Amino acid sequence: MTDQDVADQDRVARVRALLDGIRGEGRTALTAPEGKLLADAYGIAVPGEEIAHDQDEAVAHAERFGGPVVMKIVSPDIPHKTEAGGVLVGVEGAADVRAAFRTIVENARAYDARARIDGVQVQELLPPGQEVIVGAVTDPAFGKVVAFGLGGVLVEVLKDVTFRLAPVNADEALSMLDSIRAAEILRGVRGAPPVDRPAIAEQIRRVSELVTDFPEITEVDLNPVITTPRGAVAADIRVLLGPSAPAGRRRHTRAEILTSMDRLMRPSSIAVIGASDVPGKIGHAVLRNLIDGGFAGEIHPVNPRADDVQGRKAYASVADIPGEVDVAVFAVPAPAVARVLEGVGRKNIPNAVLIPSGFAETGEHGLQDEIVAIGERYGVRLLGPNIYGYYSTWQDVCATFCTPYDVKGGVALTSQSGGIGMAVLGFARTTKTGVSAIVGLGNKADLDEDDLLTWFGEDPHTTCVAMHLEDLKDGRAFVEAARATVPRKPVVVLKAGRTAAGARAAGSHTGALAGDDAVYDDILRQAGVVRAPGLNDMLEYARALPVLPTPRGDNVVIITGAGGSGVLLSDAVTDNGLSLMEIPPDLDASFRKFIPPFGAAGNPVDITGGEPPSTYEATIRLGLQDPRVHALVLGYWHTVVTPPMVFAELTARVVAEFRERGIEKPVVASLAGDVEVEEACQYLYERGVVAYPYTTEKPVAVLGAKYRWARAAKRLRAEDPSGGAAAGDGRDVGGPFMT
Repeated sequence: MTDQDVADQDRVARVRALLDGIRGEGRTALTAPEGKLLADAYGIAVPGEEIAHDQDEAVAHAERFGGPVVMKIVSPDIPHKTEAGGVLVGVEGAADVRAAFRTIVENARAYDARARIDGVQVQELLPPGQEVIVGAVTDPAFGKVVAFGLGGVLVEVLKDVTFRLAPVNADEALSMLDSIRAAEILRGVRGAPPVDRPAIAEQIRRVSELVTDFPEITEVDLNPVITTPRGAVAADIRVLLGPSAPAGRRRHTRAEILTSMDRLMRPSSIAVIGASDVPGKIGHAVLRNLIDGGFAGEIHPVNPRADDVQGRKAYASVADIPGEVDVAVFAVPAPAVARVLEGVGRKNIPNAVLIPSGFAETGEHGLQDEIVAIGERYGVRLLGPNIYGYYSTWQDVCATFCTPYDVKGGVALTSQSGGIGMAVLGFARTTKTGVSAIVGLGNKADLDEDDLLTWFGEDPHTTCVAMHLEDLKDGRAFVEAARATVPRKPVVVLKAGRTAAGARAAGSHTGALAGDDAVYDDILRQAGVVRAPGLNDMLEYARALPVLPTPRGDNVVIITGAGGSGVLLSDAVTDNGLSLMEIPPDLDASFRKFIPPFGAAGNPVDITGGEPPSTYEATIRLGLQDPRVHALVLGYWHTVVTPPMVFAELTARVVAEFRERGIEKPVVASLAGDVEVEEACQYLYERGVVAYPYTTEKPVAVLGAKYRWARAAKRLRAEDPSGGAAAGDGRDVGGPFMT
């Protein structure tokens, strides 16, 4: 054991003794001196301070610091010192120190006459600097997360804060400084010097280490941290304790997940428990869908009161089914599930699809806990309960009581809600979006998003994953699965409940800032997930991302036949974090050869609405052949000179020609005009140009989503002077998207 190991063990032992003592007193908040002990143990920079028990001690401590001081009440019963009038700043001189001591104690007694007063903290006054906040909080989904943002009294007004999973390393901590909107302030503005960025990052890292070592620390505030060019010192530290960390959910290894998911999504044998001959019953619909869907494996109806169901031999129980079974689909009432699940476990069936409702969603938590325990005892993975079932199209599995769907493709879709699941189904059918799977998750008693994402990340049929979720049972497991998947294929998430942000009770600034949505937004982004603002956005992203080639750089060029559309498209480019290319003089001159004098070069390139098809074609060719241009946004205006289908056919032909030459760039289009533009958009979409009628926002939003994935997957490449597609260009997520 090294000296450092011994020192670390000693540090942990000292802090453990301190926290155990505080909890033994029934307290949940540390006093300022106790907070300093934690800070000293973990190397968190704080000012010099002492506790004064009377006025003479206060004067002696102040004289030792040799300048103005801050004086604060020390009481385990007064967590909010400022509200109690228990803080005075800039106190200097013996007389003022004595007066301040009396005032603080009197204010504290007036605030809470029963409060225990341990003394008055005399603290070195820090020099002026930029105030920031460093903190940590325990998130229900992600566990310990650290926070950083602008601090001081306006922290909860500005809410300019970013979050990371704890613990963070030095590089991750440093990246947080660039993730707030006011990052430029830290670099120095209007002649102000830059702050000591490494010192701030070190404060963040040490706080993350502290809360990782001690799960019972629920919230930490260093606010304000005074930052200067020469350091970062926490003027105040607040620490809150909670109960010991609850036992985490059972974790399965990646190999275990893939093994069970393989048998769920590619089964050879399915049992339908509660299969029925009576139309209108769930057991009838599930069995009918499996048969009519063309599932090539064995289908076993289970019904103790029938010898055959829908023309197939029925079994009284799963125990009577010969051979192995991969999936048991439950279509029996909730009270019967536990008993039947015991038989499924004894039969060694690895997956149970629990369609019935009547569990935790209706308050029957005990019933749900019972089936979870049975599943864990026998090693049965549970999908549901309270779901519509699932579709695995490449295996012709339609294990649901909803409408069938069999258009095979590369998009995997999941939803927590049955209603959302059916919206997914309808959208897929209307847009002819081929899917690899549609899966309902319901109550997520066992299988959840990280299990599915682990599978879809490896599934060769899946090129894009889209997930509707209301919460995450294990946010860290989801992040781990996302980080493994995103480099190979996009993951799109619609997180419901954005308006609930900040609803939970919090005892610190950090806790108040860490509303559910604030943490989700930051951490999902860091995991590389593309977050969709709404349901239609999620579905459109999932549909479009596999169609668009991966961009190889940031330069976006707009070519439009209408100046108004060009302005709106430019706004959309900015809104979606994209970069309008500054057109170089030679390219500008080339564009000008094809546009009339009353048109406009630059970016957008406005060719005007009265131009013939040849002008559209020539300018699109220029954008595709120039290697400095990385993506095209086309704005079309319906005229009789260039009708919608003429525009669509020439655009698709030119794009296809360049792709045959190995030059692939994302091209999106906005078509404004009469109803004929709808057919033109469909024609373009089917040929790899993502096009929408009557909107300038949607095509650019889709392009922005593709860019967000490309950045997260580290797919943006340096320019290739030849304009060709480099090896490893990322085209594995492009190409055909339905059959």
